[in-house]
Amino acid sequence: MGRSSYYHPDTIALHSGYVPESDHGARAVPIYQTTSYVFDSVDDASSLFNVEQGGHIYSRISNPTVAVLEQRLAALEGGSGAICTASGMSALFTTFITLCSAGDHIVSSGQIYGSTATLLRHTLKRLGIETTFVSINDQVALEGAIRANTKMVFCESIGNPGLEVANLPQISSIADQHGLPVVVDATFAPPGLCKTIESGANVIVHSATKWIGGHGAAVGGVVIDGGNFDWEASGRFPELTEPYEPFHGIKFWEEFGPNALAMKIRAESMRDIGACMSPNTAFLLLQGIETLNMRMKQHIANTKAMVEWLQSQEQVTWVNHPDLPSNPSNVIARELFPDGAGSMLCFGVIGGRAGGGAFIDSLKLASNLANVGDSRTLVLHPGSTTHSRLTHDAMAAAGISEDLIRVSVGIEGINDIQADFANGLRSAQRAAESQS
Repeated sequence: MGRSSYYHPDTIALHSGYVPESDHGARAVPIYQTTSYVFDSVDDASSLFNVEQGGHIYSRISNPTVAVLEQRLAALEGGSGAICTASGMSALFTTFITLCSAGDHIVSSGQIYGSTATLLRHTLKRLGIETTFVSINDQVALEGAIRANTKMVFCESIGNPGLEVANLPQISSIADQHGLPVVVDATFAPPGLCKTIESGANVIVHSATKWIGGHGAAVGGVVIDGGNFDWEASGRFPELTEPYEPFHGIKFWEEFGPNALAMKIRAESMRDIGACMSPNTAFLLLQGIETLNMRMKQHIANTKAMVEWLQSQEQVTWVNHPDLPSNPSNVIARELFPDGAGSMLCFGVIGGRAGGGAFIDSLKLASNLANVGDSRTLVLHPGSTTHSRLTHDAMAAAGISEDLIRVSVGIEGINDIQADFANGLRSAQRAAESQS
């Protein structure tokens, strides 16, 4: 079963990309733990290396187990193809470096994950690629930031950690007028939560480490080619439309059409950079995908309950979630996420940073760690961890305050999560009183 709109997402999550009869009847996807593959002949090897036929050469470039995961994720998101990578950050870097060269420019949302901001501000800058950061839902600012050398508009579907929801239809409309693809990090909106491509994305990136895996057991990323961007009509992407010298002048757009970007990433970035996903990791992530929809229902139910409960606690100074009317992007959140805008929330506690620290250090059930999307409830103080490398102004632009606590709500019993947080809030109260 490949890409298909005829099956329910729950069915796709269990079956897409793999037919047991083709692999000795094994019901579970086998782990193909091999570095390389035997060629049928010299001519066969030559055609594989020249991208004249499909097949596997070396597991840095492709692997049968990883291929099932790629097909399954592409099918779930409605994309034309996918490339799995070693991590979410490698998926982002691969996307940026495939579409951009020295002298090019990116327009990015200012409300993004701290490591992504560092990648754009510093690492890519060293490579000659500039980035302008804007409030992504500000139409005037977005349009004003686009230059002749701009290669993409980048945003997160739900910003980390400020939880701003990107108005993808509006962003896409502006980008289309300038012949630009919209690249979306949809990590906070895993497959099934939002129809990201239908809403305006051309390329989706996920940290599969998060909800897709769901158990904190494997690090991985994926780039999904939406197959809905005309690279030639844009006129900005000779990388995809002009002859590619390493492969005897192949033109990716001409040869592969809607799958041009995915094929370019596989032929170039996976070969030259080598940030590939291991087959064992792919196997673990496949297990996560099988229960993704069920987990998300419980994640969202628990999140709605926690938002309501936190709002009633006297030690909590504010609560932020896209489903709340107080969130500036609430209107578009309700449109894009009819079942609920994910399982991330933020709140502030009395006592500022000291109160937040006391809250986190008192928790017994929730874990204080730098991850999200686990089945277990996770908490973090972004100002001192994930976003600590940002300047004060950049941190403010990202929606981060000293008292902000980021919560990835798990699927534990809701009463147990609330009891744990109640204990933490009492500690925050004591910390605040000690300062007065």
